[in-house]
Amino acid sequence: MAIKIRLARGGSKKRPFYRIVAADSRMPRDGRFIERLGTYNPLLAKDSEERVKMNVERIQHWMGLGAQPTDRIRRMLEAAGALEATARNNPEAAVPGAKAKKRAEEKVAKAAAAAEAAAAPAPAPAPAEEPAEEVVADEAAVEVAEVEAEVTKAEPEVAEVEAEVTKAEPEVAEAEAEVTEVEPEVAEAEVAEAGDAEVEVAEAKVAEAGDAEAGNAEAGDAEAGEKAAGKTAAE
Repeated sequence: MAIKIRLARGGSKKRPFYRIVAADSRMPRDGRFIERLGTYNPLLAKDSEERVKMNVERIQHWMGLGAQPTDRIRRMLEAAGALEATARNNPEAAVPGAKAKKRAEEKVAKAAAAAEAAAAPAPAPAPAEEPAEEVVADEAAVEVAEVEAEVTKAEPEVAEVEAEVTKAEPEVAEAEAEVTEVEPEVAEAEVAEAGDAEVEVAEAKVAEAGDAEAGNAEAGDAEAGEKAAGKTAAE
């Protein structure tokens, strides 16, 4: 039966605690063991005396019987001075992983890009832009000049129109005078027409009244005749 001096895990989730045991190499890691030889608490500080506790005498006893300590137990024994330190050679331990290589490549690429940017010539300074207020003032001055030119161009036409108006003023005055002379005649004609209309209305009313009286008279004669005929028939 091969004996191993190894760690058996205990504790809870995310709070490990290990026992140093001598066990059959065919047993599970946390299974049955032959003897407990110490404890290991990785949650404690590295300089704490309670971090690793070992019964060195019993470990040496089992090693004298042919028990083989695991690499972790051997390191603990070397740190405690129970075993001589052995030189170890693991060249793959210093080889960076895939993620580390990727980070190193990205770092080199960034450094190269920074060096190229520093070596590139500085861009020429852009021409200074005129202040926005000056540009607006220039545009307003141009618009004012255009308006003044249009006004100057239209002055002859305005003068011609004023001359025509001045020339037409005598004719307008004559027309107003003629209208003033005709106004009395028009007023008389309107009065005459109003009188004729009133006469016609009065005549029409008189005629209607005469017709109405004639109708009433005829109706009275007819009633009288009817009454007389009725009286004769009764007799």
